[in-house]
Amino acid sequence: MSCRARGRPSLAALAALACGVAVSFGVSGPVVATPPGTPHPPFPAPMSRACPPSADAVAFSDGLDKAVVHGVTVGGLSDIAWDPGTGRYASTVDNHADDPSRIWFWAEPEHARVVGRPLVLRAPDGTPYTGETADNEGLATLPSGRYVVSSETEPSVRIFGRHGLQRAELPVPARFRVAPAGEATANATLEGLTVTPDGRHVVASMEGTLSGDVGTDRNATYRRFLIYHHDAGTGWVLGRQVGYQVQPGNRIAEIQAYGRDGLLVLEAAFDGTAGNAVELYAVHTTGAPDVSGVDDLASAPGRDVMAKTLVADVTACPTLGATAKEPQANPLMDNYEGMTVAPWSWRCPGCPRVWQVTLVSDDNFSATQTTRVLTLTAQLP
Repeated sequence: MSCRARGRPSLAALAALACGVAVSFGVSGPVVATPPGTPHPPFPAPMSRACPPSADAVAFSDGLDKAVVHGVTVGGLSDIAWDPGTGRYASTVDNHADDPSRIWFWAEPEHARVVGRPLVLRAPDGTPYTGETADNEGLATLPSGRYVVSSETEPSVRIFGRHGLQRAELPVPARFRVAPAGEATANATLEGLTVTPDGRHVVASMEGTLSGDVGTDRNATYRRFLIYHHDAGTGWVLGRQVGYQVQPGNRIAEIQAYGRDGLLVLEAAFDGTAGNAVELYAVHTTGAPDVSGVDDLASAPGRDVMAKTLVADVTACPTLGATAKEPQANPLMDNYEGMTVAPWSWRCPGCPRVWQVTLVSDDNFSATQTTRVLTLTAQLP
């Protein structure tokens, strides 16, 4: 097998390493060009750092934890998006009393640090959103540079300009509204948000189950994703809904698009004794049926729910020397709610395709929780 890297020496070294581990990973895929400005992941981690079945732990950083920047404490980070406009990562503060809604910008996941001042998100009239009027849990960037933000309060999906002023709002079906206006539970609505790599679709995911999708046996494991597409004449349009089923006791904390039609789903749970648990699953939306007209997913045929593949049991990762402020079966764990996925490609036929998965935990501004950035590498189907 011939492997030839182009560009910087580090890329050549990565390609050589990739060829050396091709048999142990046992996965190959088409070469996909890395978008300009995409953060490059580090070398694949040694197999001794395995997070079974298909990922490896690389590093963690607590550099953002309780950081004070320009007199403001960083906390409540519930998402991650790569922002090409700044060349930085971006994370929203979900909600914190009457503080203005902010996006923080930061760099270097393995040595995380805030860069510059935060961006305040404002309503069309210029009034800042606050922790009392928005609970911003999802963040993504469009090719235009605008920010897409999902809030659990209503719920809503809003688009903001580069200066933080709201420019548009995407339609959300009435049944997704918080009860009694709809079938959703407060603080369990549109938690996950992503934009597909081609910039043509926005996908939002429900953290909890709509009351209409709970089975007669009280099975509350079914979730809905909203898939929007952009229409040149009317703007963003809700195209369809797709179905997903979580593991019992889990919630969906985040989703991230990758490749042509892949979604990486972050399922999370918490137990007072064992602490946090996180599992990452991959699904593909091509061929997934539109369940917009399905009243009850719990009684629908199994084919109405996307098949999923376990990528990583993050709870089973090595500790990497981390410590925890509260009881955790694995001290590396915390309340991971944000995630981004970045491809790394090289022209090497037969070599594996490695992706960087970056997680951030929401400390809820609590002294017993940590804002932690965790870097993984993973093979995604």
